Amino acid sequence: MTEQQFIPQTYSNDIFNGSVAWESPSNIALIKYWGKKQDQIPENPSISFTLNNCKTTTVLTYAKKENAEDFDFKVFLDGEHKPDFEPKIETFFKRIEVYVPFLKLFQFKIETTNTFPHSSGIASSASGMSALALCLMSIEKELQPEMTSEFFNKKASFLARLGSGSACRSIEGDLIVWGENETVQGSSDLFGVKYPYEVHDNFKHYQDTILLVDKGEKQVSSTVGHNLMHGHPFAKQRFMQAHENLSTLKTILKSGDLDAFISLVESEALTLHAMMMTSMPYFILMKPNTLEVINKIWAFRKRTGLHIGFTLDAGANVHILYPKEEKDAILDFIKTDLKGHCQNGQFICDEIGFGAKQLIINN
Repeated sequence: MTEQQFIPQTYSNDIFNGSVAWESPSNIALIKYWGKKQDQIPENPSISFTLNNCKTTTVLTYAKKENAEDFDFKVFLDGEHKPDFEPKIETFFKRIEVYVPFLKLFQFKIETTNTFPHSSGIASSASGMSALALCLMSIEKELQPEMTSEFFNKKASFLARLGSGSACRSIEGDLIVWGENETVQGSSDLFGVKYPYEVHDNFKHYQDTILLVDKGEKQVSSTVGHNLMHGHPFAKQRFMQAHENLSTLKTILKSGDLDAFISLVESEALTLHAMMMTSMPYFILMKPNTLEVINKIWAFRKRTGLHIGFTLDAGANVHILYPKEEKDAILDFIKTDLKGHCQNGQFICDEIGFGAKQLIINN
């Protein structure tokens, strides 16, 4: 598909007011995207596990207005008006207006809540932007009832990407690929697609326990970090590596080789942070406790033979990945050996999920 196919020609219905609501999960990339072109196009493909428990719920209330010259909206988090969130939403609306031309026709109230603690260090942009994109698509579905479910999901992912790149991987689950590549047929730079190939039972109920090592604001934003890949001395090799790793992961997912899975995913996580450390200017988002946790995971895995591995996002927190069959022993290890490295002892137990859900509300 092309961008032009997401521009509606006409709407068959007219609507005046109402409310729509969606809950949408976060996701954790196994193969990382780092570096993007104009219009939120990734420099390399990525694949992620959709999470189940870490999610955002957004209620979008809309009412038609007389003046259609400007955007008119307010953002609320946990019931509190958040004017400082509104410039980011306005930027998002400007990017997507050509694809959802009804934006200036309505006054919007955006009410959002997260299941994970505020300022927990878990990126809420993926869940938040995908939930908002889905709400907007529900309005468009009312304007254009003949829209298919397949198109609805593709366009929701397309819109979410323009708010936050990784948000395009939160619409569906359980494994989502974003970025055009030769390994996955039907892959696209414009939206995420469900991973279409065989996946071994070993990966069907995978667990993700998120250690909240540091809940402070990152000293370098992801947007700045992505931009530092322009002119990065190792960028070209990194982009090639991601393509190669996706091909390798396809074989691993089919075979169920947990050891190979751990090696590839941990390498991807450390490569992401290596790109940060070798950019100009360089920066480090890992904290001392991040390294303490990683070393303890390695020692525990060697000692027990259990299939515990880790990945990292663009921050200090550690996502501990492991099969459900080994959950009891690994959770005990987390509670006894790793919890002390978390800020206020906080960690979140999550697992693979299957995408966003529309919520029924009484309009």
